[in-house]
Amino acid sequence: MTNILTKPFSTKYQSAPFNEIKEEHFLPAFKELIEVSEKEIGKIVNNSEEANFENVIEALAFSGEQLETVSSIFFNLNSAETNDEIQKIAQEVSPLLTEYSAKISQNEKLFEKIKKVFEEKEKYRLNEEQEMLLTETYKGFVRSGALLNDAEKEKFKNISIELSKKSLQFGQNVLAETNNYFKHITEEKDLAGIPDAILQQYRKEAKERDSEGFVVTLQYPSFLPFMTYAENRELRKELALANGKKSFNNNEFDNQNLIKEIIKLKQEKAYLLGFKTYSDYVLEERMAKEPKKVKVFLNELLEKAKPYAEKEIEELKKLAKADGIDEMESYDHAYYAEKLRKQKFDIDDEELKPYFPLGKVQEAVFGLASTLFGLNFVETDEIQKYNDEVKTYEIFENGEFKALLYADYFPRKGKRAGAWMTSFKNQFKKNGENHRPHISVVCNFSKPTTDAPSLLTFQEVTTLFHEFGHALHGVMADTTYPNLSGTSVKWDFVELPSQFLENYCYEPEFLKNFAKHYETGEILPDDKIQKISDSKNFMEGYQTMRQVGFGLLDIAYHTDADKVGDVKTFEVEETKATNLYPSNPETIMSTSFSHIFQGGYSAGYYSYKWAEVLDADAFQYFKENGIFNPEIAAKYKVLLSSGGTKDPMELYKNFRGSEPKVESLLKRAFG
Repeated sequence: MTNILTKPFSTKYQSAPFNEIKEEHFLPAFKELIEVSEKEIGKIVNNSEEANFENVIEALAFSGEQLETVSSIFFNLNSAETNDEIQKIAQEVSPLLTEYSAKISQNEKLFEKIKKVFEEKEKYRLNEEQEMLLTETYKGFVRSGALLNDAEKEKFKNISIELSKKSLQFGQNVLAETNNYFKHITEEKDLAGIPDAILQQYRKEAKERDSEGFVVTLQYPSFLPFMTYAENRELRKELALANGKKSFNNNEFDNQNLIKEIIKLKQEKAYLLGFKTYSDYVLEERMAKEPKKVKVFLNELLEKAKPYAEKEIEELKKLAKADGIDEMESYDHAYYAEKLRKQKFDIDDEELKPYFPLGKVQEAVFGLASTLFGLNFVETDEIQKYNDEVKTYEIFENGEFKALLYADYFPRKGKRAGAWMTSFKNQFKKNGENHRPHISVVCNFSKPTTDAPSLLTFQEVTTLFHEFGHALHGVMADTTYPNLSGTSVKWDFVELPSQFLENYCYEPEFLKNFAKHYETGEILPDDKIQKISDSKNFMEGYQTMRQVGFGLLDIAYHTDADKVGDVKTFEVEETKATNLYPSNPETIMSTSFSHIFQGGYSAGYYSYKWAEVLDADAFQYFKENGIFNPEIAAKYKVLLSSGGTKDPMELYKNFRGSEPKVESLLKRAFG
C-alpha cells in the first residue's frame, strides 16, 4: 500500500493532504523517510569527489526534505488536533527522530568533510548567506557532539533521546490536567459579575457535557474571564487553585520528578560539550551570550519596575479593602485590576468586545500587512484542513503567490492552551524555484454563539497581532536555505516581529479603521480609543515583575540544576524578589511551565523582555517618521525577509541605524 506521506504531495502548492492522511500512516512514514534521508546523507559521505561547499554543506541543507515536512505535519497536529493515538505515536516517533539526528551529527566521516570545507572556506568565495550556512552547520555539529569520543557520543545520543521523551511527557501531562478539570455550577447567583456573553459560553460548555447549568474549564477563554469578573471570591480561589496545581497533584500526571530529570539531563548534556551549565550552552547561540548578562538585564528591569509594581498593588489593595478583604491574594489580582482599569480609564473588556469581532480584527491585521508590505489575502477552499474550524488563505504580493496561511482560532479538547505560530513548510530556493512557506496561526479564542460572532477581548486582539507578527516573519522569508529561513533566527531575536506588531493595536489612527460594533457598525468612540491608547502601560510594573520572575526562574533551573531539591521550594526561593502576593503552598508555576520544559525557551524565557527592548526601539523609529512610513517599512521588510542569514544585531542596525536602547523600553513602560 502506498503511504501518502512518503511522496511529494499532489495537492495545490503541495500543501498537506489532511483529508487523506490517516494516523496509521505516520509511524511507517517516519521509518521509511528516515531511511531515505540516511541514504541521502550516505551519498554525501561516500561521494568520491573532493569535499566542497556545494556537495557537502548545500547538499546537507537540502537533505531530508520530505521527512521535515511530515515531522511538521505530525507535531503540529500533536499540538492543535491531538488524541490518545497521536500522543502514543509521538512517544514512539520522538526517540526515532532524536536517534536519526544523533546519527547525522555524530557521523565522523560527514563531520570530517564539513570541517575540511569550514577550514578552507576562504577558497570558495562564499556570499554572506553561504558563509552563515557553513558557520552554523559547523557549529551545529560541534554543539551536537561531533568532537566527542565514541563513548561520549553514545551518552550524548541517549541523553537526547531521553530528553525528547520526557519533554513530550511533560506537555502531555499538562494537557491532561487542563482537560480533566471542570467546575460545574448550577446556581446562576454563584456567577454574579460574569458578563452575559461569558455566561452563554459556560452554558454551552455545560450543554456539550450533557449537563444543566454552567461549566467553567481551565482553558484560557473560560478561565480568564472567570478570574476577571466573578464576584464569588471562594470560587475564584477554587479555580485559581485548580489552575495553579496543574501537574502538581501527586498523581500520574505530576511533573515534579520530570522537571528534575529534564534539568539533570540538560546539565549532563552541557557538561559533555564542555559547558559549565546548560544556560552557558544555550546562550552561546543567543544575542545575550552568557547567563551573567541575562541576570544583569533581568535584575535591571526588576529594580526599575518594582517601585511601580508595588504602587500598582497598593491601589488594588485599597479597592479590596473596601470590599472587606484585609489581605489580597494572587487570585484577587485580575478581578481588582479590571475594576481599577475600568475606574481609571472607563474601559470594560466586555463593553469593548462587540467592537472587536474576530473577522474584523483579522481584516485589520491583513490590511496592515497590505499597507506595510503590499500583501493580499484571499480565502480559499481548495486547501485541505485538519479541522473544519480552520480557515485557509492564499497570500499574494504583486499578483505572485507568496505564502499559504492556516488560521485556527478556537479551543478544542485536542488542542493545547495558548497561542502560537508555526509552519507546515519552510521557504527555500532550489533549482531556480522559490518554494513558498505554509504558515499556521493557532489561538484559543471564544467560539461564536448562536447570537454573536467570536468577540475578542482587547488582550486577545493583541494576541492575534502578536502571532501574526511571527507569521509575517515566515511569510516574508526570502532566503536560499530552509534552515536559515523565516523564524530560524537567534531565539532572543525571534520575538521582535511579534511584539513589534502589537504596538499598532494602541495607535488611535489605526484602531479607528477597524474597531466597529459588529451589530451597528458604529466606530468605537474617540474617547474609548484614546483610553485604550492611554491604558497601554496599565499594570506595566506588575507585568514586568511577572515576566522577570519567569525569566529568573528559567535561568535558575538551567544554571543551578544541582541545587534543585524540592521543586516548590526552589521556585519560591528563586522568584521571591518578584513576588507581589503571598506564595500559596498548594500552587506552583514550574509544573506547567511548558515554555521551558516542553518548548524551546529553556534558558531563553528572558527573550520576551529582551525583544521588548528591540520592539520598543523599532516602533519608536516608526512613530518618529509615521507609523505607516513606506521607506521604513521597506527597511523592516528586509529585516523580516533575511531570516537567519545575518547576525541579528547587524540586521537590526541595518534597519534602525544604531543598536537598540534599553531606555526605549523604560520610557515606553514608565515614562
